[in-house]
Amino acid sequence: MRPQENSYGDYYTNYISLVDENDLFSALANSANRSLSFWSKLSEEQGNYRYAEGKWSIKELLQHIIDTERIFSYRALAFARSETIAIPSYDENKYAHNCHADSRTLQSLSDELNGLRKSTIQLFQSFSNKALDLVGSASNSPLSPRAAGYILVGHEIHHINVVKDKYLK
Repeated sequence: MRPQENSYGDYYTNYISLVDENDLFSALANSANRSLSFWSKLSEEQGNYRYAEGKWSIKELLQHIIDTERIFSYRALAFARSETIAIPSYDENKYAHNCHADSRTLQSLSDELNGLRKSTIQLFQSFSNKALDLVGSASNSPLSPRAAGYILVGHEIHHINVVKDKYLK
């Protein structure tokens, strides 16, 4: 079942709309397979590429996907456990500036994402159906664990599309 529209902020509608699957666990698993295939085809040289000055490298973009998956997994965990305290937003540019992804190999980043996704799937499988639909507040918007799962899948799809359109042409 897809997340209810009142279980996430309007900002995330685009990410959720990129996910084809109507089942969260299928979406997470299929995304992991697509992701592993996509990132493994890129060379180290491509990983360091920036399509314009001041833009993130592909490695930094991949680290951003990893960081965001961790953050949304934490949000999902917090709300599945009935957290009532609002969770603040995060500054993605500050995270990217301080991640030092360009000093890593693209393979190590891809491996990290693959391991993280396995952990994310296990986390979401631990939630009951009721827990998946509990709603908390993150970044001044409603958010359910189910929506968080769809958002992290759609977020990755969005950035893979950006890489294809802006970095690999």
